[in-house]
Amino acid sequence: MSGRIIAIGDIHGYSKSLAALIEAIDPQPADTLVPLGDYVDRGMDTKGVIELLIQLAGRCRLRPILGNHDEMVLAIRSGLDEAFLDWLSFGGTTTLYSYGCLHPREIPEDHIAFLESCLPYFETERHFFTHAGYVPDFPLDLQPPEVLRWVSLRDGPPEPHVSGKTAIVGHTAQKDREILDLGHVVCIDTHIYGGGWLTAMDVESRRTWQADDEGKLRE
Repeated sequence: MSGRIIAIGDIHGYSKSLAALIEAIDPQPADTLVPLGDYVDRGMDTKGVIELLIQLAGRCRLRPILGNHDEMVLAIRSGLDEAFLDWLSFGGTTTLYSYGCLHPREIPEDHIAFLESCLPYFETERHFFTHAGYVPDFPLDLQPPEVLRWVSLRDGPPEPHVSGKTAIVGHTAQKDREILDLGHVVCIDTHIYGGGWLTAMDVESRRTWQADDEGKLRE
């Protein structure tokens, strides 16, 4: 695969942070960008985040992963109303505020289509990408959805995957605001919604870019 392969951690509605990273990275047509999910909730501009990602698809190879928060939005929109209050407590109120609406059914169709297009995982020759985790001895196409999107590294990091590839994940917010690198698994959720950073990483060179909630790049 030509070009850079760059993962982006959980964005959670922080459009200024995402915009700053996009400007710093300057994606080219041959680059592959892999946002790791959780585009919605907690931050105040989910709408702006998804608009930026839709635009980004026209600049490079965008391979967005579906996160657990994104999955909740799609489930509620599809009729799972019993999850609505739980979703609000997980940060859904800010998503509704961003769109100026009262229910996910009112979110614009093109934004829902973007979430529906998101992948359960993505893999390259040396790496694979999920939102949350994986079962070490299951091939990627047989991974349980709840593990891909919901399992926390705090429950114990998984053993190396049977493929031998390095896993790049988000979901488990690193409260120290630093990347967690265990060798076979790397977590780049550096807690943007808790005063940390939004992180992007070139997975081959390990170059990183980080921006705070106001879009200021880390020195």
